[in-house]
Amino acid sequence: MRVSTAFSRLLDLSGVWVRAVSFEPGRVVVTVALRRRLLHCPKCSYSTWHRENKQHHDSVWRHLDLGVWRLEVHARLRRLRCPEHGVHVEGVPFARDGARLTRDFENLVAWLATKTDKTATCRLTRIDWQTIGRVIERVADEHLSEGDRLSDLFEISIDEVAWRKGHRYLTLVGDHRRRCVVWGCEGKGQAAADEFFAELDPPPEAPRPGHPKQPRQAPQPAIMVPFGPGPTVPAGEGIPGAWITDGTEIDPAIFARASRLRAVSMDMGEGYAKSVREHAPQAVIAIDNYHVVALATKALDEVRREHWNELRQRGDQNAAKTFKDSRWSLLKNPEDLSERQADTLAAMHAAGGKVPRAWSMKEMVRAIFAPGLSIDAVAELIDRLLSRLSRCRLQPFVRLGRTIRKHRDGILAARRLGLSNARAEAMNNKVKLIVRRAYGFHSAQAALALVHLTCGPVTLTLPHEQALA
Repeated sequence: MRVSTAFSRLLDLSGVWVRAVSFEPGRVVVTVALRRRLLHCPKCSYSTWHRENKQHHDSVWRHLDLGVWRLEVHARLRRLRCPEHGVHVEGVPFARDGARLTRDFENLVAWLATKTDKTATCRLTRIDWQTIGRVIERVADEHLSEGDRLSDLFEISIDEVAWRKGHRYLTLVGDHRRRCVVWGCEGKGQAAADEFFAELDPPPEAPRPGHPKQPRQAPQPAIMVPFGPGPTVPAGEGIPGAWITDGTEIDPAIFARASRLRAVSMDMGEGYAKSVREHAPQAVIAIDNYHVVALATKALDEVRREHWNELRQRGDQNAAKTFKDSRWSLLKNPEDLSERQADTLAAMHAAGGKVPRAWSMKEMVRAIFAPGLSIDAVAELIDRLLSRLSRCRLQPFVRLGRTIRKHRDGILAARRLGLSNARAEAMNNKVKLIVRRAYGFHSAQAALALVHLTCGPVTLTLPHEQALA
């Protein structure tokens, strides 16, 4: 078997044949040629037989290492003139546009980046960490552009997570049914949610100058069952609606993907809710129970610190120190307390005061979300809780009562639909681990690309797995 034939089978690069192989110090250089005669634009699907000119030098790509040897792929390419993108070097089937690495090499780097830190990836693949960031963005863009990840969204979650110091946040939208992150952007609040809905239902493109305006046509409609997916009948194949006459202009909002949203789970921030009410008014806003209990725990901690400061101002340092050590006896769930913490909590209840009262109200908030309760029972418990909070004379819990009263419908909706942001919070912890493992990111786009590869609807495959598929 000739060396060129052996390397052609060894590399398994699609669309090329090996012309020559040379062994140099520390590397193997494989010169290939494209099998196809047709020139393809690397940025779009345009192809042509016309060649603008030919390169006077070889293009070089780094491929998977051959043992301890670096393996480089060389090819002399042609240039073409694309009507949309101008003159460019023709695209190759074994590498992505703008990459100096082959597709197999980039897939390996992207998989390693989702499993380990960049330092280990750099040492293993012998490339710098800036190259790894560019590889992650290219692989993520290709995988996310393959399918419409924003289609068939019915129950979603919206939450933010910090990706850098200085109040730098990412807003992540998750699909409850697919259990993954489907969209993300830098920032938080209403502006970030508006950006999501703008991408979910982009406005119609403006007509190009010099082109006559085409008559407005409705997209392919489908008959859908309310509040979720169901059997559909494509337009033109069912019975025509008698109420739609020829020439009638159909409102695009009827077919907007935002109109299919059934429920949106979120925290109690006003920005996300305001955007949802504007773009998807039919969607039910479900308030996550975790954030409600977290507010109650925060209110209890405020009462505890206020009492601790009162003890210090009275000059009772021993009592202040003893009370400070009982912090976790109050904030932890009763079933998770150690024996010593349970004794401390019992002693505080025996002493009485506002701290035991605050602890009791925090437990009343937790009781709302106990499993096995009916919706009517939960509604009655909320009404009792609101009545007690309004008369407790503890300002943190009075404010808590106002917040719960404002979001009462959202809390009941979350219980009725069985939705929560628990998975979104778990994803947030995973995102924080990704940021910590990478020792931070210089741009939000790099962080989002790795988040999509790790938590999104993307399945990364290694080169040998693709060969076996």
